Amino acid sequence: MQKKSVDEMFSRFSKREPKPRIELHYSNNFTLFVAVVLSAQSTDKGVNKITPDLFHEADNPFKMLLLGETRLKEHIKSIGLYNSKAKNIIKACEIMVNKHNNQLPDNFDDLCALPGVGRKSANVLMNSLFGHHTIAVDTHVFRVSNRMGLCKTKTPDATEKALHKKIPAKWKNYAHHWLVLHGRYVCKARNPMCSDCIVADICEFKNRRVLP
Repeated sequence: MQKKSVDEMFSRFSKREPKPRIELHYSNNFTLFVAVVLSAQSTDKGVNKITPDLFHEADNPFKMLLLGETRLKEHIKSIGLYNSKAKNIIKACEIMVNKHNNQLPDNFDDLCALPGVGRKSANVLMNSLFGHHTIAVDTHVFRVSNRMGLCKTKTPDATEKALHKKIPAKWKNYAHHWLVLHGRYVCKARNPMCSDCIVADICEFKNRRVLP
């Protein structure tokens, strides 16, 4: 996709949703960290159902340690991989209490050092909490970017690098949010809603459905 088309694409996204936000519910930096860890291979909707009661009891690392792994599991047992997620959250809380003054670290390397946090999750946190122009590549971003012609890559890491080169700096603060929303609600995996797509005339998807 040519740079002019890329710029037009994100211009349209910005007019439709000027300041998109992550759809996970949270009240502070730590609660977003927990929600992001829980959301791995789970839906935001499913995570949002269980976190209000959890965050009422434990909204910082120290309180989460007091809650303990067993009680944490009771709160999150309705979502996938809850056993491993509980272990990772507790281990991460120990690190935050012992090394970061009971706070979520605010730099990429320290975030990646926390159990349960990979590159994608760290990018989400750096963008949503600290305003860095990171691009978090989840399944939606990977699929949409390659389908629409923003890039031609085979891995999330390669996609991230390609998007950083392709997307103009002025759009990067919200770029991955727009791509996530587009992939979640319009450019779906199995049944892309091309007739409802605001960038269908720009999209380079060869198998897109013919507009009426």
